[in-house]
Amino acid sequence: MTRTLSCLARTLLLGAALAAGGAHAQASDDALYQQLGAQPGLVKLMDDFMLRLLADPRMNPFFKDVDQAHVKAQLVAQFCQVSGGPCRLKGPDMKTAHAGMDINKNNFNALVEVLQQSMDAQGIPFTVQNRLLAKLAPMHRDIVNTP
Repeated sequence: MTRTLSCLARTLLLGAALAAGGAHAQASDDALYQQLGAQPGLVKLMDDFMLRLLADPRMNPFFKDVDQAHVKAQLVAQFCQVSGGPCRLKGPDMKTAHAGMDINKNNFNALVEVLQQSMDAQGIPFTVQNRLLAKLAPMHRDIVNTP
């Protein structure tokens, strides 16, 4: 839990720095995508992640009644795009997709914790995890919609 909070704090700080232009990544840089195992690695990661989301009592209510194959495909595309891969996410933006779901900071943090568990299980190095989380962190502004 301490590692999760520490990593989340770092991630939010890194995300803020990225959003503010404190660090810049070139759109053509796919190093992170490659370090995640490219498309096969992301599919494997999302297979594990979806299983863990459904098994986690904090996350299950958000994922049990959705088209899980569609959510997994969207997550693969999103992580591919965010990590510099060739994919482009299609569909509504994050704010629209999560509207009305009553997601609070605790829910968001629990999802990050489950994602870290999946990345650990897949043997993704901690530094690579942090780079991915830093790219995902700014999305919390559009996903968290309940105090």
